Amino acid sequence: MNIIIPMAGRGTRLRPHTLTTPKPLIKLAGKTIVQRLVEEISASFEEAIDNIGFVVGDFGTEVEEDLIKIAEKLGANGHIFYQDRPLGTAHAVLCAEKIMTGSCVIAFADTLFKSDFNINKSADGTIWVKQIDDPSSFGVVKLDNDIITDFVEKPDVFVSDLAIIGIYHVKDSSILKSEIEFLIDNNIKDKGEYQLTNALENMKNKNYKFSAAEVREWLDCGNKDATCYTNQRVLFHQKNNVDQTSQIINCEIVEPCYIGKNNFIKDSKIGPHVSIEDNNKIEDCELNNVILQSNNDISKIKLKNSMVGSFTSIDGKNTSNQVSIGDFTVIE
Repeated sequence: MNIIIPMAGRGTRLRPHTLTTPKPLIKLAGKTIVQRLVEEISASFEEAIDNIGFVVGDFGTEVEEDLIKIAEKLGANGHIFYQDRPLGTAHAVLCAEKIMTGSCVIAFADTLFKSDFNINKSADGTIWVKQIDDPSSFGVVKLDNDIITDFVEKPDVFVSDLAIIGIYHVKDSSILKSEIEFLIDNNIKDKGEYQLTNALENMKNKNYKFSAAEVREWLDCGNKDATCYTNQRVLFHQKNNVDQTSQIINCEIVEPCYIGKNNFIKDSKIGPHVSIEDNNKIEDCELNNVILQSNNDISKIKLKNSMVGSFTSIDGKNTSNQVSIGDFTVIE
């Protein structure tokens, strides 16, 4: 089985954090979003993973090397593919055409999930969905029992509340490849882009059957508030994790929390739902529902429902705040 991870998007809703770090590479409790996604997929399927292809933008050599290592840790060959222009979900998948053979999972790297992954083996593919209140911003499916009868991309009027979460499995990805090539060769777009749902719709119209499987939990990382909630759920499943290299002096740690390596934390209340990466200095603070990246110096502030990048300096002067600040920020 192969896995394709399109992740070249700019993550504009999560700025300023994505101005310096691609969204799938933001860390939650010690692991990047994309690493968590790939590990969850690997644990959910019985098939061995042969290849993992990451479809990226201009992320740089160091990032590409880290992605290859993620694949290799799972016993797979890692590949880097490039999407130079944002031409849609179908175009992003086709960038990895080199590994579009046989059984394949496609997973867009801005989401995490929890699922039992019970696949209908008699179908030609499986699309994972979640029932939501407002499906207008998502691709949705209509069903007859658990077999998909229609794919609709971001419907203007209500047709279904089963949103496609961005994870797909096809038994023969070479067929999907041909359908995407047909869309691009004939310039068939929906809402100005080449849509993966249109390629799947064409397969359905040729009597390929897709089943729908509902996830138990769909964790979005689209904006700051959604990412803070996702961090809560990650910590819930991961439980408490405090690295022994961190110095914690006269502090109250309220589970669940993650505290990485080489942190110095003094006279502070940490938690619940706090992720602290490596090499931070924290004094006289209260952190609740906070994601804190690396190499920060923070003092005298109460932070709640916040995201803080790396290499920041905050002297809160005993104030309370909700913040979303990127790398190399100074607040006094």
